[in-house]
Amino acid sequence: PLPTEVARAAAEALDTTVLQGYGMTETSPVTNVNPITRIKPATVGPPVADTIEKVVSLDDGKELGPGEVGELMAHGPQIMKGYWNNEEATKETLPEPGWIATGDIVSVDGEGYVTILDRKKEMIKYKGYQIAPAELEALLLEHPDVMDSAVIPKRDAEAGEVPKAFVLIREGKEVSTDELMAFVAERVAPYKKVREIEFVDAIPKTASGKILRRELIEQERAKTAN
Repeated sequence: PLPTEVARAAAEALDTTVLQGYGMTETSPVTNVNPITRIKPATVGPPVADTIEKVVSLDDGKELGPGEVGELMAHGPQIMKGYWNNEEATKETLPEPGWIATGDIVSVDGEGYVTILDRKKEMIKYKGYQIAPAELEALLLEHPDVMDSAVIPKRDAEAGEVPKAFVLIREGKEVSTDELMAFVAERVAPYKKVREIEFVDAIPKTASGKILRRELIEQERAKTAN
């Protein structure tokens, strides 16, 4: 998801309108887009024409209501028929006729606007709760002294996993880990709180700007092993 602050900065710098849409290769390639006349920042908009969507529980697959967090599923003429010569992957991705399980964790408001929170496989499992790293990263970016951030699951004997954040501070600024953790804690449910912060000089990313969380997780596990 595109952080609100980044979208605002891009709109101001380029003197243009910035909006988000959503899709994947398997949806040829779009399912959602913000209408230019009614943009909701931080969302990817409602479904495009001839497309319907639902959000299902990560626990039992039941359909959820507005505002609840679960996996996004979509149905429409643009949904793929399947993967070539890979029946197992096809069944996993197309669990119901005509419906694709996107693997993305979202919430949907009463008007059908979708907010992407994270990838299903990236979720942090804390005492039976599911925490989206991207949600915490976006909150950290709202702090005026934070330039960039990444959140990963850190193994914990009691909780299973806890959120740990890697934070890049803006040049010339000073902020403590306690201050940043309190900043997040004031804005989330208690179970979502960041439990540890490490300041870094850079956040590892792909050429397209996606956070390399796996690299940070491996680094963290190596430190723990040592």
